[in-house]
Amino acid sequence: MKRKGKIFNIYLVIIFIILYAPIFYLMFYSFNSGGAMHDFEGFTLEWYKEVFHDTRLLIIVLNTVVIALLSAALSTILGVIGALAIYFVKRRRSKNTLLTLNNVLIVSPDVIIGASFLILFTIIGIKLGFISVLLSHIAFSVPIVVLMVIPKLQEMSPTLLDAARDLGASRWNVLTKVVLPFITPGIFAGFFMALTYSLDDFAVTFFVTGNGFSTLSVEIYSRARQGISLSINALSTLIFLFTIILVIGYYFINKRNNRPNGMGVRK
Repeated sequence: MKRKGKIFNIYLVIIFIILYAPIFYLMFYSFNSGGAMHDFEGFTLEWYKEVFHDTRLLIIVLNTVVIALLSAALSTILGVIGALAIYFVKRRRSKNTLLTLNNVLIVSPDVIIGASFLILFTIIGIKLGFISVLLSHIAFSVPIVVLMVIPKLQEMSPTLLDAARDLGASRWNVLTKVVLPFITPGIFAGFFMALTYSLDDFAVTFFVTGNGFSTLSVEIYSRARQGISLSINALSTLIFLFTIILVIGYYFINKRNNRPNGMGVRK
């Protein structure tokens, strides 16, 4: 068993090296004064200064953050409502059908989703830009939130709701004082997942963005096509570090929410 455990650990190390080596390679050369992705000549922060002095890029960063926060917040609200609606469906077949339809949206290729939104916005006359990107990000984030919240609802004992009703709680009190506090970790998980998906999305955004409006993923792609520039490395490094901060923040929030008190009951 010990030998199998060591082999498994070695396998995991190799997998993580393969996954993270390109990222660390990109980060390492973001400090290269030589201006190329080879022959490291010396340490410099020139490329990071170039990023922060690029006014257009800073506006695009602001656009991306605003889109991500708005889409994550709105999709979390809609996703929680959708998860509650699915959970309280009494017929098992109908519930399974709704969950299947939700999961299909998650596994559908981004190219198909992006092209569908492009056709839809063109038909109904929505101008491609901020609104089209926001609507599309909300649409593909809602199923993710539902997927994060549903397991927490399934963990909740039905007797908990019955006890609240027996004590005279109204439907609104049951929802706000029993259900929502119980599924808070799932809500936070859905919000952060929606936020990271919005920040990272390229395929869908590429279809629905218009002239004069762009996000970081589309901008990085456009600049990379023009040739190697270590400012792209610097920008990508900053995005990666920001994502790490989000993940760490979610970890501590989730850990605090799941911490039991002295009586063994959730706080």
